Amino acid sequence: MKLYIIRHAKAEGQDPEAELTAAGKKESEQLANFLEQYPIELVISSPFTRALHTIEPFVRKNKIPFKMDHRLSERVLSDESLPDWLEKLKQTYVDKDLKFTGGESSNEATYRIIELVEELKQSTHMSVVIVTHGNIMSLLLNHFQPHFGFDEWKQLSNPDVFEIEFSNEQTVVNRIWR
Repeated sequence: MKLYIIRHAKAEGQDPEAELTAAGKKESEQLANFLEQYPIELVISSPFTRALHTIEPFVRKNKIPFKMDHRLSERVLSDESLPDWLEKLKQTYVDKDLKFTGGESSNEATYRIIELVEELKQSTHMSVVIVTHGNIMSLLLNHFQPHFGFDEWKQLSNPDVFEIEFSNEQTVVNRIWR
């Protein structure tokens, strides 16, 4: 089975209803063209507007089955304003049980996305796209490649695409977006 993990295109903000920027809309069209080379059977997206609008051109153009899953929503670091949020986020890559007020630990967020991945691995699908957000994507990648951490998260682009190939012998992760 192959799983394509997509980080949304550039957006106007972080709230769940944040729209894509003008550049993000162009990137979503480029992403749609890029994905046509893969035999995608199903697309599952975060319910956040920026994720939905990132994959919408591909789904519409290719009439791919589509559904939303809240487990792909971005991780909440805290429900309080954190002026030093970047440093706090970095700490959560070291201490995966660290949790701030109203937020999720890295382990909690990883658990929910891995739960979805395990369900997909048990399904009959051979090629699935999931559309999500940078932090939750990095935690998924870290699960399969422990060296993928805070610094690698900072290097992700909007959009970004990784392919994870699951076989009986091993799990292979590759970044496939330009």
